[in-house]
Amino acid sequence: MIERPFEVDEKYMLRAIELARLGMGEVSPNPMVGCVIVHNGVIIGEGYHTQFGTAHAEVNAVNRVKNKDLLKESTLYVTLEPCSHHGKTPPCADLILLHHIPNVVVGTVDPFAEVAGRGIQKLRIGGCRVIEDFLAEKCVELNRRFFTFHQKKRPFIILKWAQTADGFIDIDRSQEHYGQPTWITNDLSRIAVHKMRTDECAILVGTNTAKKDNPSLTVRDWSGKPPLRLVIDKEMKLPAGLSLFDGGAPTIVYTSREVTDKPNLEFRQIEFNGEEINQILSDLHDQGILSLIVEGGQKLLNTFIEQEIWDEARMFVGKNIFHNGVKAPLFEGHLLKSEELDDSWMFLFRRQ
Repeated sequence: MIERPFEVDEKYMLRAIELARLGMGEVSPNPMVGCVIVHNGVIIGEGYHTQFGTAHAEVNAVNRVKNKDLLKESTLYVTLEPCSHHGKTPPCADLILLHHIPNVVVGTVDPFAEVAGRGIQKLRIGGCRVIEDFLAEKCVELNRRFFTFHQKKRPFIILKWAQTADGFIDIDRSQEHYGQPTWITNDLSRIAVHKMRTDECAILVGTNTAKKDNPSLTVRDWSGKPPLRLVIDKEMKLPAGLSLFDGGAPTIVYTSREVTDKPNLEFRQIEFNGEEINQILSDLHDQGILSLIVEGGQKLLNTFIEQEIWDEARMFVGKNIFHNGVKAPLFEGHLLKSEELDDSWMFLFRRQ
């Protein structure tokens, strides 16, 4: 491969990462992948994986190249190792070899067992000069959900809650005040939460949150695909009239009872033996669910924290003060970023 300054390769890989992000919320359980093809310092084709089951990033980038003869003298940048197996689409490694693209820069190896280095190996055997693990940290970060799913055999888990300035997530409510969540933050925070829902695959609440707040867990203040709704109801005591049971969106209830499914409402029997969380996560992994938002309440959030089964925590903090009530979860994490949302804040933590 002709040597180029690091900054040149970096520029094109960063562009590939930027393209890959456009597939957010649409490609799961596949990874987000971006691809850029460069000839003599000029981008001649670029693409990204747009939707699950459709053409991969490399295919879309190659299709954008008007003069295919230039591919024999080009460099292809891709955020994730080209696939080497037949899935819903043909192997991208074969496409690269078919067009005799001589130079390939790969962001990171694919953790999926069907690929896992085989794509790079096929390219090298076919005569390609391959640079691997280029900006690997950024490329892994891009697909942290996908990597967690394949390496830990569970979804990427995001804990989410809103708390007051003095550290409470709710007032002490009596039953006559059930049905509506306690308002803590503001409209901009709600929009941010709904956008977050479109980015993730599933969302889980516990029995008390379903009963007290009657959440719909849908997307109303943003455009995008709603997550799969999940609720825990051990004894099937939740009222049938709750929004979660309206049949308006796919919903799974985890329960100890054997219950007949209804349209858009599925009941899955698990054992309540202290391993409920692991049973649910195993079931979600079997379904190909890459990511999960845990939206409460206090007991469920604390269970994930105490068992150290989480990856991110997104804490929304409002200006209200309750003085007493239901305390917010306590946890240890690395503050990755903070964002001001009018008179509220969002803090994003990673588990250490």
